[in-house]
Amino acid sequence: MLTKVKELRTQRGMTQQQLADLVHVSSRTIISIEKGQYNPSLMLSYRMAKVFGVTVEELCCLEENLKREDSV
Repeated sequence: MLTKVKELRTQRGMTQQQLADLVHVSSRTIISIEKGQYNPSLMLSYRMAKVFGVTVEELCCLEENLKREDSV
């Protein structure tokens, strides 16, 4: 799943560890999300969206992911 986690995190000058601390996960989880190796749960997506001041839909690129899924 495509997300904007890395883009939003770097725009705000945050480290992976800082974001991890704010949303109560390990930095390894953030790394895996940014690499597309792990899909965050709804609650984790909500916590990250709240930190970044965006919607879950924006954070998780839901529109783009639906288009990718439909084209398969």
